[in-house]
Amino acid sequence: MSAWSPDHTEPQVSGPAVRLLDGLPDLVHAGMYVMDDNGAVLAVNARAEVMLGRTAAELVGRDAHELLHRDHLGQTMPRAACPMMHAILSGRTGGGDHEWFRRGDATLLPVSWLVTPCRLDGAATGAAVLFYESGPENGVLPAAEPSALSQLDRLALLAETTTRLTSTLDSDEAVARLVRLVVPRLADWAIVDLISESDDVWRTTVATHHDGSVVRCEELEGPLPPVHEESFMPLSRALRGAGSALAGPETYQGPPDSGIAVAQQKLFRVTGMRSAAIAPIRGPRAVLGALTLGLGDRPGAFTGAELSLLEDIARRAGLALENARLYQRQRHIAETMQRHLLPQMPEVPGLRMAARYESASESAQVGGDWYDAFSLADGSTAVAIGDVVGHNIDAAAGMAQVRNMLRAYAWALEEPPSAIVERLDQAVVHVAEASMATVIFGRVERNGDDGWALRWTNAGHPPPLLITHDGRSRFLDEEHDHLLGTGLIRARTDTLTPLPPLSTLVLYTDGLIESPGHTLDRGLARLRRHAAALVHRPLHVFCDLLLERARPVDNDDDVALLVFRMPAEGGEPGAR
Repeated sequence: MSAWSPDHTEPQVSGPAVRLLDGLPDLVHAGMYVMDDNGAVLAVNARAEVMLGRTAAELVGRDAHELLHRDHLGQTMPRAACPMMHAILSGRTGGGDHEWFRRGDATLLPVSWLVTPCRLDGAATGAAVLFYESGPENGVLPAAEPSALSQLDRLALLAETTTRLTSTLDSDEAVARLVRLVVPRLADWAIVDLISESDDVWRTTVATHHDGSVVRCEELEGPLPPVHEESFMPLSRALRGAGSALAGPETYQGPPDSGIAVAQQKLFRVTGMRSAAIAPIRGPRAVLGALTLGLGDRPGAFTGAELSLLEDIARRAGLALENARLYQRQRHIAETMQRHLLPQMPEVPGLRMAARYESASESAQVGGDWYDAFSLADGSTAVAIGDVVGHNIDAAAGMAQVRNMLRAYAWALEEPPSAIVERLDQAVVHVAEASMATVIFGRVERNGDDGWALRWTNAGHPPPLLITHDGRSRFLDEEHDHLLGTGLIRARTDTLTPLPPLSTLVLYTDGLIESPGHTLDRGLARLRRHAAALVHRPLHVFCDLLLERARPVDNDDDVALLVFRMPAEGGEPGAR
C-alpha cells in the first residue's frame, strides 16, 4: 500500500484537513479507516483488518457507525450519543478513550481513537479514523455500573423507547420490545406484571440475558395473587399505582403480608437479584401493571436516578400498551360483528356449497366484502357475492344494508336477477350508506330433469370461474354491467349458464386476485390454474387450498369466497 500524508496546500475543510491519496499506511499498533461524508467505509489498513477481525471486503461500503460502534454492554450506540459522530459532524479533529468497536466474532475491542476531516479524490470530503487498543488488558471490559448512562444516553433511550413501543399495536410484541430495550442495557433482569381488564394479575415476562440474547425464565411467569389493597410492599404499591420504589432481597425477608409478597420472595431467591427498581405502568385511564428492573451479576445498586429513568420508561410503556389494548378491543368487536354478518350456508339437496372469509391483515378485521346464499320459495337457491368500498366498520355497516336489502328484494319480487339488482342499485343511491359496491346475484336452479344452471347478473364484479370435473375451466365474463351506486340508468342483462355434473362454480372478491406488483390478468390466470388443479379435492379442502395458493402474498385486501359443486349426473355428488 502506498503512503498517506497530509497536504497543507489544499483548502481547509471545516478545520484541519488531510488528503487521501492511493492508500492507507500499514501501521504497527494502530488501525485506520477512511469514511465518506455519509459514514461509509472507503478504505482500511491491514492493521485494522487484524484488530477488527474483518477483511477489507467486509468493511468497505458498510456504515462504520452501525457496523462497529457499541456501548459498554455491546449494544448499538445511538448516533446522537456517539462522541465520534459528534466530532465527524462538527468537521473538526477530535479524540476519545474508553470506547468499543465490535469485532467480526461479536467480541468487543476497547479502543482509543482520533478522527480528523480529510479530502478524498476531487472535491469530495470525508473523515479518517485512527484507533488503537486501550486497556483493560486482553480486552476484558469493566463491569458497568447502573448509573453509567449519561443524560444524553438517557434521552436517546427514552426516544428509542417511544419509537419502538408506539410502532406496534400488539401488546405481546410491545412487552417483548420493552424487555429488549432495557436488558442488558440497564439491568440484568426485567420483569413485567400486567393487570388484565378483568383485574387478574399476570406475570407476563421474566427475562435476563445470556451471550447478548434475551432469555425468558418461564417457570417464574404466570398468574399472581390479587393485589392486596393494604400491602405496603413495593410491587403491591406499584400495581395499585401508589408509586415506584427501590427494593432488594431484604425488603421481602419478613413475614409476607400478601400472596404477591410470597411470589416476590421466590423471584429474588431464584433470580439472585441484589437490587431492584419497581415502577407502575400507567395508562391514560388506569394502572396497567408494573415494570421491575433487577441487578444480579454487575456490581452496584440502583439509585434514585435510575428509578426516575425507569418511571419515564414505564410511562411510555403504559401509553403503548393502552393503545394496543384499545386496538385489540376494537378488533374483537369488529371480528364479532363480521362473524354475525356472514350467513350460514343453507342445506340444499343435491347441491354442495362452502364459503370462506379472510380479512385484510392490517385492517380492523372487518370490511365490505360479503357473500350470501339462501333458499327461495320456488326451490331455487339465491347466491350473491359483493364488495362495498372500504375496509372498516363503516364499510361493514354498508355491506349489511346492501345484503339485507338484496335478500328482501329477492324474496318479495318474482323478477329476474337483473331487475332485482337494478332495484338494489336505486336503493344504494338513495337509501343505503354504502357509497359504491359490486355484486353478482343469481339463482342456482334446476335445468331440466337432471341438469343445473346459474341464472345471474354481474354489477361490476370479477367474473365467476367454472371448472368442469375433467379440469377444464373458464371465466363467465359474457356480461359485465356497471357497479352499484353510480346513478347510471342503463338496462342490466341476465345470463343463463349451464352447470355440468360435478362441476365447481367459484365466486370470489378481488382480494383473491389483485396484487400491487402484478396485473389483474396475472391474478386471474393464477386463480384459474390453481382452481383447475384442485377440482377433485373435497369442497372444504378446495376452498382452504385455493385461498392459500391463489391469494397473492402481497395482497392487503379482504377476501370472500363462495363455492358450489354440482351433483353427479342423475344423483348426489357423494363425499365431494
